[in-house]
Amino acid sequence: MGKMGCRILEWDDTITCKYVVVLSRYQGKLLFSRHRERSTWETQGGHIEPGETPQVAARRELWEESGAARFTLRPLCIYYAWVTADPGDAAYGAAFVADIEELGPLPESEMAQVRVFETLPEDLTYPDITPRLYQEARKRSMV
Repeated sequence: MGKMGCRILEWDDTITCKYVVVLSRYQGKLLFSRHRERSTWETQGGHIEPGETPQVAARRELWEESGAARFTLRPLCIYYAWVTADPGDAAYGAAFVADIEELGPLPESEMAQVRVFETLPEDLTYPDITPRLYQEARKRSMV
């Protein structure tokens, strides 16, 4: 996938974000999703659709990619991430932490599976980005 990077910024509603990422907790563990076309694990998230706020996009993506039926969502930070294989994808994103109270069935989507982990899985889709966001969440006592 190429070299990746991530820079953490304070929450700022004036920054236009392209993506949302949701760091999810369920029953005291970390919840990750696996895309149908990959063998690696990732947080829930994706593109913010036209007309959506980051919060609305995060709620939609969390449900689509995990089946989360009841949850609380808290803003974590803004991040700037890039993958050098596709420099045009460098963009700002909004990161959230979700505490999931109830998981429903996984909706029909690009995700094949959800699973809980005690710690970050080794086989991450975005190994240079996901750990950085979790580090920030731990620093803020949010996970």
